[in-house]
Amino acid sequence: METITTAATNEVLNDLISINNDRIEGYEKALKETTAGDADLKALFTDMIAESHQLRNILGNEVQATGGTMATSTTTGGKIYRAWMNVKAVFTGHDRHTVLSNCEAGEDAAQRAYKDALDHENLPAYIRELLTQQKAELKRSHDKVKKLRDATK
Repeated sequence: METITTAATNEVLNDLISINNDRIEGYEKALKETTAGDADLKALFTDMIAESHQLRNILGNEVQATGGTMATSTTTGGKIYRAWMNVKAVFTGHDRHTVLSNCEAGEDAAQRAYKDALDHENLPAYIRELLTQQKAELKRSHDKVKKLRDATK
C-alpha cells in the first residue's frame, strides 16, 4: 500500500490543527458566556481549551518534522467544517442547556473532521495511530459535554 505524499499528509494534519484552533476559540467564547453559577462549566471549558492546545501542538510537531508549516488559523477558509465558527456565533444570551448543546455540536464537528482525516486510506501508519488516539480523546470530551447537556433537560 502506497502512503499519501508528505504534502497531502500535512494538509490533513493542518485541517485538524484548524479544527482544534476552532475548538479553542469556541470554548474561550463559551467561558465568557458562563455565569458565577457555572463553575463546573468554567473548569470543563478550561480543560477543553488545554486539551486542544495539546492536540494541536502534537499535530503541529508532525507537520514541522517534515519541513511543513503548521496552520495557525481557524477553519474560516472552510477546509473541513465550519461548525465551531457557527457555534461561537450563537453563544451570546443562551441558557446552560443551549450552550452545552452548541458545544456538543462543535464536538460532533471535531469527530467528523477526525473521521474524515482517518478516511484517507493511505495515511502513514504512525499518523493513523496518532489520529485514532486523538479522536478517542476528543470522544471522551464529547461525552462529558453530552452528559452535562442531558442533565439540563
